[in-house]
Amino acid sequence: MTAPNRWRTVALIARREFLVQVRAKSFLISTGVVLAALVAGIAGIAAFGGGDDGARRSTVAVLRDETLTPWLTSSGAAVGIEVSVAVVPDVAAARGAVEDGTVEAALIPGADRGVVFTESGLDDELRAVLVAALAGRAQERALLDRDVDPALLRAAAAVQLVEEATDPPDPAAGERAVLSMSVAFVLYLQILLFGVYVAMGVVEEKSSRVVEVLLATVRPLQLLWGKIIGLGVAGLLQLTLYGVAAVGTALATGVLTLTGTALGTLAGALGWFVLGFLFFAVLYAAAGSLVSRQEDVNSTTTPLTVLIVAMFGTASVAVRDPDGTLSAILSWVPPFSAILMPLRIAAGVATPAQIAGTVLLMVAVTAGLSLLAARVYERSVLRTGATVSWRQALRG
Repeated sequence: MTAPNRWRTVALIARREFLVQVRAKSFLISTGVVLAALVAGIAGIAAFGGGDDGARRSTVAVLRDETLTPWLTSSGAAVGIEVSVAVVPDVAAARGAVEDGTVEAALIPGADRGVVFTESGLDDELRAVLVAALAGRAQERALLDRDVDPALLRAAAAVQLVEEATDPPDPAAGERAVLSMSVAFVLYLQILLFGVYVAMGVVEEKSSRVVEVLLATVRPLQLLWGKIIGLGVAGLLQLTLYGVAAVGTALATGVLTLTGTALGTLAGALGWFVLGFLFFAVLYAAAGSLVSRQEDVNSTTTPLTVLIVAMFGTASVAVRDPDGTLSAILSWVPPFSAILMPLRIAAGVATPAQIAGTVLLMVAVTAGLSLLAARVYERSVLRTGATVSWRQALRG
């Protein structure tokens, strides 16, 4: 069989595997449910959690003295409290506003002191705001009594402080952390899920003897790569739908503001899914070919599943410090690269050289493992009955 014919056969098998997968009700329902949950969840975050800028708000009633309003608002702003002032006509109204919860405190200013009504006492921040406001107004009045313009004094005492940080914090660190962990989690699920699909598909064909019919006309490696490519494209399509829906909704609702980073992270996640899936798919296919019954699949695929879980566990630790020693070293070690490098890309700490180097290393290791897995697959896919060990399959 010529090379073009061999690839045409692989393409036909891949097309069949892809169509069977994407037409399955379970695939369509699960994809629709996840997409709806993603859009609804992100929209809910935007609606109920995205509008709070973190500033505390407090309303203070003041007895017949509007001159305190600018002092209260400026003193509040200095400590991060947004103060609203309500001027009340008498003490009874001040007490009533506190009792019915309309205001947090009611201030009765005097010449040299102020009385405050509260329901259960002032906290330190609001007390500091009230004291600063009373002191500022008293100081201004004292200056005016001595014919000193407070505005001129403030202008003369104004000092500008210019701050230059040697290691300024990343204002988008929170968004990058969420992106990093989201990418790691989704890649973990997709690689695990479609790896299992490959193994189960191999076992299903083997147990039903369909593989014997197929291998009468195609070679084992053609069947192996057709299955891997078909299911891989289905997984990539599903991941793309998830990513586009999530990133699009997050950017549209303002939950994410890092447009370039978000799109770059999505592209990186798709690319690393392909690499991670190929790494594990050849191994899952080989593991599936060792058994003849669906219920025996776990006995040969458990080590692979444990490895994927370990990858996600490592990513969960590395997300706290994407540029740390653990992440930097393991991102060069296949298959950990498949989760850690997208995480580092999302965090903005991966250089182009690191990305290119880890991709080449991942491709090289996957190519080597594919040769080993193909050997196991060829020698065990037609064996029925007892489970074939890896050693038996490798020895032939």
